[in-house]
Order: sequence, then structure tokens, then C-alpha cells
Amino acid sequence: MVSDIKQVILVRKDLGMGKGKIAAQACHASLGAFRKAVKRTPEVVKRWEQGGEAKIVVKVDLKTMIEFKGWADGETIPSYMVQDAGRTQLEPGTKTALAIGPAEAEKLKPTEELQLM
Repeated sequence: MVSDIKQVILVRKDLGMGKGKIAAQACHASLGAFRKAVKRTPEVVKRWEQGGEAKIVVKVDLKTMIEFKGWADGETIPSYMVQDAGRTQLEPGTKTALAIGPAEAEKLKPTEELQLM
């Protein structure tokens, strides 16, 4: 079953994070947005889970990531911005990734302009 629900994960490309760090930050973002969506839009989450939990990972700069966070908040789409704890590669509080959704693919159309990771 193909789902019309997806999650988009925006990861900063300008930080020089290693592959493992990128994966961890994307996972933090995904889970954070998922937890919000479970509370706000449980029916959408259920459809997403049944449809294979589609995730799209894209690369962005800080400015674009912050703009998309504001857009998601304005559209009331669940989202989560990761701020790194600073234990390994980055300074504490560094914004590294943003997950938007799960939400209907149509609502996430503005993210289609972003380049895949």
C-alpha cells in the first residue's frame, strides 16, 4: 500500500558532520516530530505507519531550515528542530536538523524544491 503521508527531514549540509552524526541527528528530528504528530494528528500517523512510514531526507543551510520551521508552525504541521547537546562534533545548541510531519504529501509540497541528501 502506497501512502500519501510522508515525513521530510532537513539536515544542515554546512556543518561538516560525519555520516554517523548526520544519521543520529536525522533520527532525533524524526522521532521528535513523530511524538508531536501522535498527539496532534493521530489519524495521520496511523495512515503513515500503515503506508510504510515514508521519509525524505534533504540538505539545507541554517537559514532555509529556520524558514521551513516557521512555515511548518504557521501551517500547524508537526515539526521538531534538533539542537545538538554538544558532546561530540558540534557546539551545544547548534541547530542540526528539522523534521516536518508525518503529514499529507500535498501539505508538504513546498519542501519538494529542496535537494535530496
